[in-house]
Amino acid sequence: MAVMNIEQVSADMPLSPLYIIHGEEDLLRIEALDTLRAAAKKQGYLNREVFTADNGADWDELLQSAGSAGLFADLKLLEIHIPNGKPGKTGGDALQTFAERLPEDTVTLILLPKLEKAQTQAKWFTALAAKGTVLEAKAISAQALPQWIKGRLNKVGLNIEPDALALFAERVEGNLLATRQEIDKLALLHPQNHTVNIADAEAAVANVARFDVFQLSGAWMKGDALRVARLLDGLEEEGEEPVLLLWAVAEDIRTLIRLTAALKQGQSVQSVRDSLRLWGDKQTLAPIAVKRIPAVRLIEALKTCAKIDRIIKGAEDGDAWTEFKQLVTGLAV
Repeated sequence: MAVMNIEQVSADMPLSPLYIIHGEEDLLRIEALDTLRAAAKKQGYLNREVFTADNGADWDELLQSAGSAGLFADLKLLEIHIPNGKPGKTGGDALQTFAERLPEDTVTLILLPKLEKAQTQAKWFTALAAKGTVLEAKAISAQALPQWIKGRLNKVGLNIEPDALALFAERVEGNLLATRQEIDKLALLHPQNHTVNIADAEAAVANVARFDVFQLSGAWMKGDALRVARLLDGLEEEGEEPVLLLWAVAEDIRTLIRLTAALKQGQSVQSVRDSLRLWGDKQTLAPIAVKRIPAVRLIEALKTCAKIDRIIKGAEDGDAWTEFKQLVTGLAV
């Protein structure tokens, strides 16, 4: 399996017969698709066909089309879009057959959303990955976002001062599509080699941060109280209901309680990673959290979750958002 950094995709690179693009960051998936299309056009793949695998997809038709020569034997660009990432048994079998017999004179792009671990271990995905180049559009973390913004600004001929960069990152956090729009805006407003200062950033960069439950989870586990407060305010301002947020926090608390018990029994984080679903950032954040928060506090927090649930359901008086904010802020300190 060939894995390529999605940011390194360029219109000038030699093309492989098959690319599998997946991941949670929409902007990076869109950019990779656009760049590969441009590369294919530049290298003579002028006959473009698109197959979308919806509920009524005819996979036999895909296999027949893939095996046919392009118009006047032109080089062909074949795009296979699977919007839900679940081809089903028929589609999975067809994709395995496709991987075994990649069509000649064809570059194939397979577009998928964010995939769960089980999907990336499915036979159809592993068969494709074994024959193609995998491009994963991973989310840009809050820690990596400033450097990502700086790099993108450099590409359009702009520099940026540290305080302006911090403001920029804060205002666009969690919304990469909007981040690119703001970078494009700055490129239009300022000449090449201009250094964006704090005044430029304040005037041009809208407050388009998109807060979500996953960012909140990472912040309170890490013990970043200031970030937790900002995320909670952002979620409330966006009209987010506390039901899903409460469920997610309660699940994380239960996970930490189980992890605490496992560590006391002499088990390692690695040995319980899969059973406790400690994937991604949680693999490093959960152990930090259990060192910081005693089991007694976690159990009390779980009781508070039950109280907030009763408030939401109208079985107990109180303000759910106020109680929820106090709970999560308390877990962060």
